[in-house]
Amino acid sequence: MTKRVAIRASVTGRVQGVGFRAWTCAEAQARGLDGWVRNEGDGSVAAVIAGPADRVAGMVRALWSGPPAARVDAVQTDPLSEDVAAGFRISR
Repeated sequence: MTKRVAIRASVTGRVQGVGFRAWTCAEAQARGLDGWVRNEGDGSVAAVIAGPADRVAGMVRALWSGPPAARVDAVQTDPLSEDVAAGFRISR
């Protein structure tokens, strides 16, 4: 069994107004991950992602691509020690 991990990710580039949150939510749900995604006031997208370490790592790799209309310049991640609620959702 793979160890459960949680991270906070910040994605910058052309990531708002291109369906990035909906894409992230669908990708995370398909991977069986927990957490949330939201737009930030600075134009970035923030996400908390939790689950088996290998699936979280795969999701981070996927964030570098995003949906077709996105342009990702950077993905910064930091580990989280807090509990993450079950399920994945778009947050406001």
